Amino acid sequence: MKQFFKFMFASMLGFFLCIFVVTIIFFIFIAALVASVDKKETTRISANTVLEIRLDQPVTQRTENNPLKSFDFGKMKSNFQPGLNDIVECIDKAADDKDIKGIYLNVENVSGGLATIEEIRNALLRFKKSNKFIISYGEFYSQNAYYLSSVADQIYLNPEGEIDLRGYAATLMFMKGALDKLEIEPEVIRHGKFKSAIEPFIADKMSDANREQVKRFVDDFWNHTKDGIATSRKKSSEEIENIADSMKVESAEDAVKYGLADKLMYEDELMDLLKTKSGTKDEKPKLVSLTKYNKTESKVGFEKDKIAVIYAVGEISSGKGDDESIGSETTVADIRKARLDKNVKAIVLRVNSPGGSALASDVIWREVVLAKKAKPVVVSMGDLAASGGYYISCAADKIVAQPNTITGSIGVFGLLFNMQKLFNNKLGLTFDTYKTGPYGDLGLPTRPLTESERMKMQNSVERVYDTFTKRVADGRHINQADVDSIGQGRVWSGNDALRIGLVDTLGNLGDAIKIAARLSKTDKYRIYELPEQKDTFQEIIKELNGDVQSSFIKNELGDNAKYYQSIKQLVTRQGIQMRMDFDVEVK
Repeated sequence: MKQFFKFMFASMLGFFLCIFVVTIIFFIFIAALVASVDKKETTRISANTVLEIRLDQPVTQRTENNPLKSFDFGKMKSNFQPGLNDIVECIDKAADDKDIKGIYLNVENVSGGLATIEEIRNALLRFKKSNKFIISYGEFYSQNAYYLSSVADQIYLNPEGEIDLRGYAATLMFMKGALDKLEIEPEVIRHGKFKSAIEPFIADKMSDANREQVKRFVDDFWNHTKDGIATSRKKSSEEIENIADSMKVESAEDAVKYGLADKLMYEDELMDLLKTKSGTKDEKPKLVSLTKYNKTESKVGFEKDKIAVIYAVGEISSGKGDDESIGSETTVADIRKARLDKNVKAIVLRVNSPGGSALASDVIWREVVLAKKAKPVVVSMGDLAASGGYYISCAADKIVAQPNTITGSIGVFGLLFNMQKLFNNKLGLTFDTYKTGPYGDLGLPTRPLTESERMKMQNSVERVYDTFTKRVADGRHINQADVDSIGQGRVWSGNDALRIGLVDTLGNLGDAIKIAARLSKTDKYRIYELPEQKDTFQEIIKELNGDVQSSFIKNELGDNAKYYQSIKQLVTRQGIQMRMDFDVEVK
């Protein structure tokens, strides 16, 4: 027996020592990761350097301060990429940098919305005015990657490569069939014939009204993309449309034949070309990545006056938000902080949101109204600012959108699920309820709504819709009846939104900042970004506390992670909703 306990305690000691050693190694690894990402020293580049732009990670609106989100644990390396704000700043900075001779675009599939791509493309067009070269090379170009790359002076393609150019499509997923099989009945209350966010639950295809609006903005987006490619490649829009509609580019040789690419070459040949173009005498061209170039010294001086840029990204809900969601508590605190800061001369609210909770949207709207009384407020719309995203924008002094921003969707809905048959017929579950009044169990999924309950919910939806249209009418200085005529839940492109008065001008975040500076009569200023990001170590601890699960899901599912997130958000939504079906993806 003594020998047994001796071996048992020895094994336990070994186990705990092993855990201790592994823990120490883990924290050393984390410390090393923090040190590698959070270096304060700046990157120094030499003469004749080429800025290499790779966009192989999702383009976020703002550079994240969390290395674990972009860390590939399988390959044990970081896939860190600056956000849109720093990508644009790097391109603009490179135009004036005497050590940067040109840009090498190495993009195959840009994971970002059309308005995000538009901002990067516009920055590249500004760069071209410096008379420095832009060369693009790829083995494969997706449509959005090709649209971005079409600004290049020369486009080169691998001899066995491919350019995908066939026109845009928007595909919606419908769940009615699955719900029917599960015997789940959606209880829908809405205002707006175009309010398509609920259609996936009650139909198996687009309604005529929904198809009309989808056709309108997809055609508008395609025309904008087609015209941009045609202008850059010195062709007519009709030529580009004919190439796409006929799918004439079936091989790399076809890409050159029809003028989409300039020449076929392998990567080693491209490196020789870059070496010659940049004028370096080294054996290979000197390339600097966006990540490293983002760490070069900025020539922007310190100014007392500030323009606050507040990022509102993701679905809107009550409570606290983060980099990927808008929490009313967090966003209101940021707007209030900027409003009360005497050094902040104007506020730019960067909105990239499909909407969400009506109540949370109204709470944010109120703070925008208060801020507007104190200083100019300008909204810059990203890929989409729809429904609740438009609600929090409509009170601003000026609204700036891209031609391919999805906006509008001025409509309201409520959605419940009657799961009685699922419980009874599929699972054999029954429920018996006692309630003190007829509405005591309103909203429970164990039974259908009564006519009285449905009427009361419809009244709530109508009240919220009336408030929504009044907010827009007041903010945009138009008649409420006119708002209703362009509302009804209809989605608009940025081009159409400008035509009907929902936005003031077309442009990017930089344009919105300039407008804010002009309205506040501020000549010299620095950008003050909110919400303030936590330091790197805090972000890592937060990630280890649970958010790392989302990172793994995104790494495993890629673009399909949005379907998982949609189902997850569906379960957690509460109250009347102002949101767009953001699963509509144009590509």
